[in-house]
Amino acid sequence: MAKEADKNPGVHHGTPYDDVFRTLTNDCSPLLIPLINEVFGERFTGNEEIVFSPNIHYLNRQDGGEEKRVTDSSFSIIGAETKKYLLECQSTSDNSMLVRIFEYSTQIALDEGRIIGNTLEVEIPNCAVLYLRSTKNTPDNLHIRIRFQGKAFTYEIPAIKMQKYSLDELLQKNLLFLLPFYIFTYDSRLKEYNTNEKKLNALKAEFRVIVKHLDHLEYLGQLSAYFKKTLIEMSEKVVNNLAANYGAIKEGVKAVMGGQILEYEAKTILRQGQMETLVQNVQALMETMNWTAEQALDKLKVPKEKREAVYAKL
Repeated sequence: MAKEADKNPGVHHGTPYDDVFRTLTNDCSPLLIPLINEVFGERFTGNEEIVFSPNIHYLNRQDGGEEKRVTDSSFSIIGAETKKYLLECQSTSDNSMLVRIFEYSTQIALDEGRIIGNTLEVEIPNCAVLYLRSTKNTPDNLHIRIRFQGKAFTYEIPAIKMQKYSLDELLQKNLLFLLPFYIFTYDSRLKEYNTNEKKLNALKAEFRVIVKHLDHLEYLGQLSAYFKKTLIEMSEKVVNNLAANYGAIKEGVKAVMGGQILEYEAKTILRQGQMETLVQNVQALMETMNWTAEQALDKLKVPKEKREAVYAKL
């Protein structure tokens, strides 16, 4: 899990970035597919099923006791074949992450293992770490080496570094899952951008590009209104925490991404939900009463100006 208790004055104690990471993972799970393709070189199409494993695991200790650990995201992608993954989010580089990943991955393997005859078969998930902050010393890959009976097996853990990606690259590669953390690419420059109007305007322009891109994807039907709303809200949450002491940045980003935009999205989602319910009611009357669509709409007293939208969905 991300370590939030650092010395950066702009970061609150607690786990706001873990919360954002888990919210995106649980509520916008299809957005994980492009990220997995990017990190592991997979070719998933997006039509696969994502099945999550329990995120609470009990690690067995030598004294017979158990210790509860919460993983950020452990899931399987089920397509032509099933592959298991474990993703962890880390705000700063920390060597103890390797220990935690080994604990998590082996416990996940044990939890989902099976005994065949006199053989215990376990599968270590594909693991990766998202580093919200990184330096020139942060490696591209981490490694865990297991030695047994004179033989060694090493498995590689890719490091996903936010600082590596430009905004253009995130959008071109459809890495929408990472967009809420984009402000971390400015982490070391927040004070400067907070007091420099020209640079602040440039930062706001980049977030305006994000909103317009999400608008375009929604218009094309490639992104739901709910996913878009979640991405915007999570982006605001990260900015509010990372730039807690930088009011100009907080208010500037909020003006671009929040306010009327979020209110509009909430109304859009509500309207979509109302339309879906109306269509379902019309279909139910047509089936149970053997009515025409027109008769069902008359019964439900649907105004004529709304009927064309209903017909289009029947």
